[in-house]
Amino acid sequence: QVQLVESGGGLVQPGGSLRLSCVASGTIFSINDMAWYRQAPGKGRELVARISSGGNTNYADSGKGRFTISRDNAKNTVFLRMNSLKPEDTAVYYCNAYIANYGGGYGNYWGQGTQVTVSS
Repeated sequence: QVQLVESGGGLVQPGGSLRLSCVASGTIFSINDMAWYRQAPGKGRELVARISSGGNTNYADSGKGRFTISRDNAKNTVFLRMNSLKPEDTAVYYCNAYIANYGGGYGNYWGQGTQVTVSS
């Protein structure tokens, strides 16, 4: 069993900042890519940022220059620092990780989501 648990969402004013965290736990042998996705009301889920186990990153155009993804491999944790937040960043943010399990096999896992609301 593997679990991803996000934290750090909330209500913030336009121009503000938030830092999301996601901790993976369970029968983890190793973690490959970790990523953040988001889903706004009435829209599909979209990639926000991704980071490889070696630290290579890529970002959706919407977050370039404002968002920073990072990870702590020793703690199985991925972070998303979001600056200069805009109302259009309002969404449920989901953590995603591609994980090798003890006993063999890989799985693509999702967290339960954390709400980010940008509003004055």
